[in-house]
Amino acid sequence: MGILMKKEILLAIVSFFLLSLTAITGVYAFEENAKTVTISKDKVDLTGDGQDEGIYLKGVPYQEEKSFLKKIYIEVFASNGKTYTFPLESGSKAALKLVDVNHDGLKELFASVLTGGTSGNVINFLYSLKNFVHTDLTVPEPLEMEAKFLNGYKAEINLPQTKKTYLFDLKNRKKYYKKLGFYYKGKLNEPTELVVNGYNSLEPIQLGGKKIGLKGIQQVTGIVDSDTIASVESIWLFDHGQWKLNSTNVSRGNTP
Repeated sequence: MGILMKKEILLAIVSFFLLSLTAITGVYAFEENAKTVTISKDKVDLTGDGQDEGIYLKGVPYQEEKSFLKKIYIEVFASNGKTYTFPLESGSKAALKLVDVNHDGLKELFASVLTGGTSGNVINFLYSLKNFVHTDLTVPEPLEMEAKFLNGYKAEINLPQTKKTYLFDLKNRKKYYKKLGFYYKGKLNEPTELVVNGYNSLEPIQLGGKKIGLKGIQQVTGIVDSDTIASVESIWLFDHGQWKLNSTNVSRGNTP
């Protein structure tokens, strides 16, 4: 076989390889784009220039598990021609609300992501784009609590931030706890703390006047997630650049 023939064959092989690679790359890019789903979309002035921004909440599901989003983010197409991206956490569900939480006359991006865990906790995000500046305002941390079981089928929850203590009579769960060997003749087999969960929900709420705050709900559980001892509500108000606790409410949980 001549040198010229070999070069022609080699050129043909290289050309075929490049064409195949281009085709594969094109299909891959198409499939990648197809994986992104738009969860919600809206228009509002986030920057204060009097023009609306295009706001999209997007997610990328796992190929194997479509009900769980491995990537969630907010994409804002601003009136200045720029695109701003706000990455969130992965989760099973996501929602976006546009509310003026810091009371500056402009809407902020308030996002909630359900983690998909057995406790059903949510992770929240709060962003501002005032004057085209990407600002993370954060959200209030869940309430700190000191919670434990007591002898005599009781439980105690203490809120350091309010310096209040709440006692719960759990005698209606006596058979349940005895069956699990948790108590013996009314006494704990060993000191046991309750499980203080993060926010099960955190939502904007209308307070006095036109001010908007946030209402958080936390569950305090015992032996298992369904053993709810108490539900703790906290109301927060953004004031002078920081979150302040406005009020709390502690209510009894359900019998497992």
